[in-house]
Amino acid sequence: MKAHLLVVDDDPRITDLLRRIFAYEGYSIAIASSGDDALRRTLERPPDLIVLDVMLPGLDGLEVVQRLRAAGDNVPILLLTARDAVPDRVKGFEVGADDYLVKPFAPEELLARVKALLRRNMSERHEVLRYAGIELDTGTRVAHRGPREIELSPTEYELLALFLRRPRQVLTRDVIMDRVWGLDFEGSSNVLEVYVGYLRAKLEASDEPRLIHTVRGIGYVFKE
Repeated sequence: MKAHLLVVDDDPRITDLLRRIFAYEGYSIAIASSGDDALRRTLERPPDLIVLDVMLPGLDGLEVVQRLRAAGDNVPILLLTARDAVPDRVKGFEVGADDYLVKPFAPEELLARVKALLRRNMSERHEVLRYAGIELDTGTRVAHRGPREIELSPTEYELLALFLRRPRQVLTRDVIMDRVWGLDFEGSSNVLEVYVGYLRAKLEASDEPRLIHTVRGIGYVFKE
């Protein structure tokens, strides 16, 4: 799955431009128009990277960065600003931003910086998720059920990772669709059921007990 990006800018022309640039690359995108909206959306669906304008109504971009870092959120942040003075760039790095791009910018440079930040972040994120005999290595994306290795497609990986991070919790269909496919997904309406079927077949290939259970009219729960 491509990364999920949060774009924060109060200028619709900029957000429309960034939406087109990132959508063309296959990223899922959320838009926020203020600092407060950015913090709320970050809590609702943690992004893989934030593209953040410095000048915003209410909380400015630097304050947003400070609050995220104070809360322990290490999401990569690329600041956008019309100010190109050295002290302005230094201030951005001091509060915890990862990179800085001055407007107007070339789309090619923006994408290069975003991809570099995402690569660096993915190389630093590595954990093993475990529940009920299932192990998923987020670094190698390899899953096991007991000694048996399970090969996963990118979508199957995202789905299993979501279940493993929230075992025994009933997840609504809307929540799963948002986390795995993104709010802008326009594909088949039964795509979730199809991929749950794929994942069940792989997890139960050796007649193991079912772990993904349907909660009729609501969604799914991952439990023994």
